[in-house]
This record gives sequence, C-alpha cells and structure tokens, in this order.
Amino acid sequence: MDTAEIRRRFVAHFERAGHTAVPSASLLVDDPNLLFVNAGMVPFKPYFLGQETPPYSTATSVQKCVRTPDIEDVGKTTRHGTFFEMCGNFSFGDYFKERAIELAWDLVTKPVADGGWGFDEAKLYPSVYVDDHEAVELWRKITGLPDDRIARLGKSENYWSMGVPGPGGPCSEILIDRGPAYGADGDFSAEDRYLEFWNLVFMQDELSAVRSKEDFDIAGSLPKKNIDTGMGLERVAFMTQGVENMYEIDVMFPVIERAMEMTGRRYGAGDAGDDVLFRVVADHVRSSMMLISDGVTPGNEARGYVLRRLLRRAVRSMRLLGYEDPALPELMPISRDKMGETYTELHTDWDRIARVAFAEEEAFRKTLQAGTQIFDLAATEVKQAGATRLSGEKAFALHDTYGFPIDLTLEMAAEAGLSVDEEGFRNLMSEQRERAKADARAKKGQHADTGVYRGILDTNGPTNWLAYETLETESTPLALLSGGAPVSSLANGEVGELVLDRTPFYAESGGQVADAGTIEFDGGRLEVIDVQRPVRGLVVHQVRVVDGEFAPGNAVHARVDPEWRTGARQAHSGTHVVHAALRDVLGPTALQSGSYNRPGYLRLDFGWTKSLTPDQVREIEEISNQALRADLPVGWQYMTLPEAKDWGAIALFGETYDAEKVRVVEIGGPWSRELCGGTHVDHSSQIGTVVVTGESSVGSGNRRIEALTGVEGFAYLARERDVVAQLTAMLKTQPGDLVPRVEDMVERLRQAEKEIEKVRVAQLLAAAGSLAEQARVVHGVHLVAHRADGAGGGDVRTLALDIRGRLPQGDPGVAVVLGVTDGKVAAVAAVNDAARDRGVSANQLIRALGPLLGGKGGGKDDVAQGGGTDTTRVDEALALVEAEVAAAAGA
Repeated sequence: MDTAEIRRRFVAHFERAGHTAVPSASLLVDDPNLLFVNAGMVPFKPYFLGQETPPYSTATSVQKCVRTPDIEDVGKTTRHGTFFEMCGNFSFGDYFKERAIELAWDLVTKPVADGGWGFDEAKLYPSVYVDDHEAVELWRKITGLPDDRIARLGKSENYWSMGVPGPGGPCSEILIDRGPAYGADGDFSAEDRYLEFWNLVFMQDELSAVRSKEDFDIAGSLPKKNIDTGMGLERVAFMTQGVENMYEIDVMFPVIERAMEMTGRRYGAGDAGDDVLFRVVADHVRSSMMLISDGVTPGNEARGYVLRRLLRRAVRSMRLLGYEDPALPELMPISRDKMGETYTELHTDWDRIARVAFAEEEAFRKTLQAGTQIFDLAATEVKQAGATRLSGEKAFALHDTYGFPIDLTLEMAAEAGLSVDEEGFRNLMSEQRERAKADARAKKGQHADTGVYRGILDTNGPTNWLAYETLETESTPLALLSGGAPVSSLANGEVGELVLDRTPFYAESGGQVADAGTIEFDGGRLEVIDVQRPVRGLVVHQVRVVDGEFAPGNAVHARVDPEWRTGARQAHSGTHVVHAALRDVLGPTALQSGSYNRPGYLRLDFGWTKSLTPDQVREIEEISNQALRADLPVGWQYMTLPEAKDWGAIALFGETYDAEKVRVVEIGGPWSRELCGGTHVDHSSQIGTVVVTGESSVGSGNRRIEALTGVEGFAYLARERDVVAQLTAMLKTQPGDLVPRVEDMVERLRQAEKEIEKVRVAQLLAAAGSLAEQARVVHGVHLVAHRADGAGGGDVRTLALDIRGRLPQGDPGVAVVLGVTDGKVAAVAAVNDAARDRGVSANQLIRALGPLLGGKGGGKDDVAQGGGTDTTRVDEALALVEAEVAAAAGA
C-alpha cells in the first residue's frame, strides 16, 4: 500500500466517523518555544489549552512535522527522521477513551478490501499507563485480547504532558511485534522489536507543580476530557510495504536509487557507513524541500540555520559517497515528484524552491573549496611544528568561520595522517550553543514564561481588541505586572505590563510594530512603549509611568497616537503595494519571506538568488507609485483559508492563520490579495509616496527591499533635492548636466591617480638600484635589509623583488624590506638560488621576524611575506635579519 493511499484511508476513516478533516498547517509555528511544528497536535494547542473555542468537536488531520534534535542520528536508526507526517484524530470534549480505542483498532485491523490497513491482530500489542486500569478493561472489551497481550508501562513511556502546568493524561500506544530478529520476547523497551506506531493520549488531568515531565502533581480532573492521537505515517508505510525502515518507503527510496546511480555505490551492500549516508541524503533532501516550500531560507540563525545544515549535510553525504558535482538538481526533483502527489504546491512553486536549494549548494561548494585551502594551510603548520594533531580551536574556526563540517575535517585530517582534538572542538561548540541559548532567552524577554499570562486569560477571558475600529477606549485594568509577577502599583518612572479588558492598541504582529500612545488614569498618565500577545487572545501593554503613581482601580482612557497609527498604516499598505509591484517585475515566484513596518518605513524580504538591476528597482518603485496615483481601493474581508486560496490570496510564509477564518486584505482587487492582520489605509493614495532606498542581500537566496512612505518619503526626496542643489551650485552647472560633469571629474581624478602611481613606482624602483649597491656582505651573502616608511604590502614586495634582481648575478643574494604605514608593518623576504644553496630560506626569515613584529607570515624558500602591528621594533627586526642570514650561511 503506497503512502498516499495510507494517508487517504486514514482521513476517510475518520471523516466517516463524523470528524472534520483539517488540512495540514504550515511547518512554521507562532510559538516562542518551537521552531517548527513538531507534532500533529500543535495547531490545535489553543483548543486544548482553552485559549480558543474549537470550531468543531472532533477533527482529523495529516500534519507536516519537523523535529531537529535528532539530526545527528538520522540514518543511524529506523526511528529518526527530520521531516515526517503525523496522522491524528482529536476530540474536544466529545468522545473519550472507549471511542478512541474503537476507532484506532478498527482502522488498523480492518481488512484492506474493506478500507482498512489489514494488520495481523496476532502481532499487535496495546500498551497502557500502569495505573490506568480503565484503559486495560477497555482494551480487553474492544479487542478481546488476553491480559498478557496488554503491556503496562510507566510515566516515561505512557503518560503525556507538556512539561508545564496544564492538561495531561495517560496514553495508550499500539505496538507491532516485528519478531525475535529485532529483540527479546516481552522486552518492550526494545523499540525495534515492539515498534510503537500510534499513540492515543487521554487528556483528563489538570497538572500543577510540574517539576519535570515525569514529576508533577495532579490538581484534579479537566472539566472537559479530550483526545489527541498521533500516528506516524512513515512507520505504517514501511510496515505495510514490507521494507526495513522509513528510508526505503515509496516516497523516499527513489532518491536513494538515484544517488546510487550517481555515486556508483550500493545501498544495502554491507557497508553500514554508506547506508547511513544514503539515508541522510534521502531524509535531508525531502526535509529541506518541505521547509523551503513553507518559506524557510538558508541562514545562520534559527530556522534558516536548520535548513542550511540539512542542505549541507545532504551535499556533504554525497561527497563522502564519492560524488563531487552538484547533487541537488539531480535528487530534489525526484523527491518533488513523489511528495508532490499530495503537496501540489511543490510543483506550482518549484522554480522558487529549486532556486533557493541550488544556490545554497553552490555557495557550499565554494565554502568547501575555500575551507579546503584553509585546512591545507593548518595541516602544513601542524606538520612543520612536528605535531600530529589539529587543535580543537582550528577545527572550530573551520566550522564557525568557513562553515566547514567537523566530520569533513576529520576525514581530511585522517587522509593527511593527522588526528583532531575532537573534545576541544565539542567543548567550543557547547560553549557557543550555550551563548546562543542565553541570547535566545534574553530576546524572549518578559514573555519567555507564559504561565502568568495564561492565568490572566483563564480568569478574565480574551482581550476585547478594537484596533481596527477605534483609536480610543474607556478600559478597565485587569492585571498589572512587573518582572513577570503581579504588583499592586507602579511609581513614577517605573516600567511594567498592563492588561486591559479592551484596547485600541495594535499588538506587534505580521511585521508591523506595536502602536504607541498613552493610557490616562485619575491623577496621571502612562506611556505605552510596546504591545504584545504573549499568549493567543491576550493583549499586554508595556507601559512607563510618566506622571503620578499608577494602581489598578477605576477605568482608564487608552489612546493610540493618531500620527503613529497613520504612519504605520501607510507603511503596511506600502509593503503590500511593493510586494505586488515586485511580483509584476520579477514574476510570481518572487514571494515575500518576511517584512518589517514602522511609521514611514518598510522593508520586505523575498526569495531571490541574485541582486536586482537598477532598472528593476526603478520599475518596482514606478509601478508602486502608479498604484498610489490610481487611488486603488483598499478593503478586507474574512473567509476560510481554502476560500482565500481559491480567491488567489497569498498566504505569507512564517505566519500562522486561524483554521476557521482568515482576514484577506486586497488593494485594487486581484492586483494585491494577501492574508494579513495589520492596519491599512482606505485608498492607496493615502500612502503618500513609495521611495525605494535600498536593495541588498540578507543571506543565500534571500533579498531585501527597503523603502520610505508618507511624510518620511517626501522628506527623503527633499534631502536628495537639497544635495543636488548644493552640488549644482558648487560645480556651476544645471541639474541635468550634473551626472556627466561628476563623471568627467571622476575620470580626470582617476587618470591623475594613475599618473601619480606611475611616478611613485618609478621612484620606488629607482631606489632599488641604490640599495642594491649598498648591500652588506654577510658570510659571502649580499644582504639588503631595508626599512621603507610609507610603503604598503604591494610596494614592499615590488621593491624586495627588484632589489634581489639587481644584486650581483651568480652570487648569493637576499633582500628583506619592512614597510611601515598606518601603524602596521609589511615584511617581504626575497632570496636568490645561490643564497638558498647556502641554506638561507625566505620562509624561515619571515617566520623569525613574526614574533618581534607582533604578527606572523610565511611562504616559500624564494619569496615569503608577513606582517605585524608592532612598529617600534622594526630596527630590531632588521638586525635580526642579518643575524639569521649569518647563522644560516655560516653553518
């Protein structure tokens, strides 16, 4: 049974049982604790936590998921995959344990001819939480299995919680016995023998005092009992398809087959190392493709770093298998064709996906080339020092600075007869991860721990958010916090967080910054400095007391700064206009991947692999302003997500949308239709102007446009006008003649600089003859050791080589020049053949000078160069040159 059919039967089974089929959400999740959706229940968390009312009582989905902690284990076991699909059925206060067990057992054991999966009951083992006696009785009743076929397991295996106070409950898993070849009879800890493929979570308890996922108190029962199940699609696929693991199923193994053709190696031929590499390729190619499809682009942080790591591991694995040409153009289309049967956007959006992936591979190939050269230099230094081990610092620098993977460093070190200080490398990596975690915790700020906010939400319900309707409200304070804890008051100048029953303030979201404004109370005033939604449904104002002392009590008057809101509306609508213009110029694959809007300023990131030409930038700006001149109507309406997609609305990457309704903003009808929760103008002319101020790269496969709108845009143009006026007055010309006039001046300046350079070089070379005539003879070697003040690296090298050429032909000759400029020293040594025969080496001379000059260098025996930052010891260095030549020539 192929994977698509397994998926289809799962959804059909639960639809027949009255469940609403919910399409997979994006892999990108709006959750401070998650980079990606990592389980099928994640999109439903607001319903389970009581933050929102579910629009259905039962649901089913096949959710795209990505788990990143086990990337290093991918391919080594049958259980670790980066991207996977989780089939689930959910009940929100509807049915509970008995019905959940009935539905799962029916689908698993029903004959294939009747729409089931046809698993052999004799191989199936339910597991239960050891104290869940009710579940034991239900499994006996529904399946007829004897007591010894029901495994009783502890909290670590069969009790579900999120690790924080909230809902939890016992689980039941369905296990399949794969036979004695995979482990001992009755050993349920041997996951390869008794493989779990479906987990039924009975969400029935209210947890408190959670000390760990296995150590907590149960405060009582949930008012509504829920069901959350998760079934691994890939696991069912490899069991029904008669293969050994998830990498060999129908949607993944074709990539391995193509990789075998490309490398000439064989999967399953007995080389365990090769088998792991093939699995890594199959997993990472698919996972990368799915992440790019959902809008992730390669980068050095967070989601972008995960994608970059996956792509580079895939490319590196192909290299380790012996294939060094570009691999992704051969492999990713195969994965697209298999996964595209279900996810059709892989075909429709293929140009963008391919552009991002292939550009990253090309960048990594260049990284490998540069890193290899750096490694070769490091290996040479180790050997010249008489050592056999590359330091952890060098390996870390290769990884951190050049993106050079540690296992590639290990491989090349072994080829060079060297070992690597892996422990030192790991320690440095660990320190870097800890710094990154600390930075991430700091960035989360006051909203890192959401428990207190959930308590406010549970007590008072969601905030009545009126940002679309008004700029002012009479509101009642509900909670006041400082440092994440409730307080009774704030003194003048203090900063805290205030929750109101209703608010006109826009909370930062979708790239638009929060509103600014004031909250007035009897006897004083608060300045609103930030507005956030730490949990869905709750709006929290960060405020500073600017007058009086604030204590929650009577009603307050909340007022958004109207000028701020006007500027924010102009910038956000301007972003939509620029996005539409961008797509007009570059085509439909140029999709926004991120944005930021504040009053008068916008930036828009989009997937593209090369810089835009000046003509393209001008055209984007011109189309944008034509849209403003046309005074296009701006409107919005609510609809379901499928309706929005059918209507042609663009769902922006990285945004999370409600499963029931989304807000579609359109400008000029179909010209610009996007899902958006921001504030907007009523007509495009109200944006005022769009002035593009920059276009740049923000990472491989990602570009950024920056622009000004409204008054800020006009002010920018006024400043540009003033600059033009000053230049025309200074140069006594007209604005239309300004560019040719400046070009002429620049060209004349360039020619003058060339002439000056010719004179300077001539003077430098003229000095070479005089210096050669003054050479000292040291143990039969003609030596010039010269200090050249004002000379940089290129000049120093030219002078040293010219002096060497002017020394007596056939006699041993050495020229060492130390140039001093801008507080730095450039050193070059040039040695002729006769001097090298006497034992003098340019490389050794430069290495000897390095410590004195506060630097280092090296090269070959005939020419070497280096430098340093200690200009006070140049004369000592020149004296050392004579001593080194004497020692070498006199030996």
